[in-house]
Amino acid sequence: MNIGQKVLFELKKEISQTEYDRYINKLVYDTKRSRSNLVYFNAPNMLVAKWIKTKYSQKLAHLFELQNEMKPEIEILVGKQKKAAVPATAKTSTDKNPSKSTYLNPSLTFDSFIVGDSNQFAYTTAKSVAEKPGQLYNPLFIYGGVGLGKTHLLQAIGNYHIDLGKTVIYTTLEQFMNTFTSHLRSQTMDRFRDKFRECDLLLIDDIQFLSRKEQTQEEFFHTFNELYNANKQIVITSDRQPNKISGLVDRLRSRFEMGLMADIQPPGLETKIAIIQKKCELDGIQLDHEIINFIASHMGDNIREIEGTIIKLNAMSSMLNQEITLDFAQNAIKDQLKEKKENVSIDDIVKIVSRELNIKPSDIKSKKRTKNVVNARRTAIYLARNLTPNSMPQIAMYFGMKDHTAISHAMKKINEIIDSDENFKVLLDELSNKIHTDTQSLEN
Repeated sequence: MNIGQKVLFELKKEISQTEYDRYINKLVYDTKRSRSNLVYFNAPNMLVAKWIKTKYSQKLAHLFELQNEMKPEIEILVGKQKKAAVPATAKTSTDKNPSKSTYLNPSLTFDSFIVGDSNQFAYTTAKSVAEKPGQLYNPLFIYGGVGLGKTHLLQAIGNYHIDLGKTVIYTTLEQFMNTFTSHLRSQTMDRFRDKFRECDLLLIDDIQFLSRKEQTQEEFFHTFNELYNANKQIVITSDRQPNKISGLVDRLRSRFEMGLMADIQPPGLETKIAIIQKKCELDGIQLDHEIINFIASHMGDNIREIEGTIIKLNAMSSMLNQEITLDFAQNAIKDQLKEKKENVSIDDIVKIVSRELNIKPSDIKSKKRTKNVVNARRTAIYLARNLTPNSMPQIAMYFGMKDHTAISHAMKKINEIIDSDENFKVLLDELSNKIHTDTQSLEN
């Protein structure tokens, strides 16, 4: 496997399977033309090339940097083309980055992080650690699901200290292991230890991959102790709490737990709307309120996936020279929505509607005709029709109704209420968001 294939394999771990199959899997790494400071990929057409260039060029450059410690320019060409001229920004020398850091993305700062109820505690503690490193909450252990902002906060701490001239090391646990193995084989462990034990801040992403890596755990234990005893700040992220990481030795687990653990929960609808608005503002993308609400309520809680959706809409709009309307957005991401629908069941919907509207699930499925039960039943039917792949006859059978005409009548009534009651429309958006969030949490 060449370095280009390795990078694409790493990118695959961070995006949806649908997006990978549709776009990234079509890229071909040009081994003959590429070099350490300039990388070429071939794409099948201009739409794919422009979309990947817009959305993933920085991420691809970052992943190449993790592999060979040099951040290259990324060029996405269409098919087999003549050798392109080297951009002015692509230096042929191997000058080292003068900043005392590794692999930090300068756009990931505290100012660009959107704060909501779901991440307020993690944000506040991360900022406190940045302002008083080694004094408060050492180590800081941030945990939560995929795409919720852990890496953003980790790098925000690093960028804060780069501006102060501090020596910062940010690395994924996988890169830490690869570097450790490389130095071990070449018998240069002194260089490895000098690198990781003489920094002011050590930022480790995805510590859960330390599971069952006994030799790496031993080395990390000693690195941790050296930094901690020198009052150097350690910040760690994981997709789960230390006591839920299997194959982790007790002495490391106890050290992870002796500082402060801060979790990030899936964002609420308002926070996701704010994140989308911020992304649009930063990238100069125009989306109206209805489209933003649709994306926020239907795309789950993975912020990276949501941001990718926005970039995709903008790229397609530019390439096709079409305005981004609600119909355009729905059509552009229909495959992603189909994938999400397949993960939602009517049982999931009834459970959440009953909880949020304080109606028993059995009542929603019953023949009761009280006003609050009827409203809850209609709401569940509407959401089942829009959030699951079930047909109207299948939904009718689930709710014990005669046939699909009863479902059609319920849908018509709900649409009339939506047109006349903005608060009810907001409620449906909030319920949609909770359904996607809860089902995604179960998958993780």
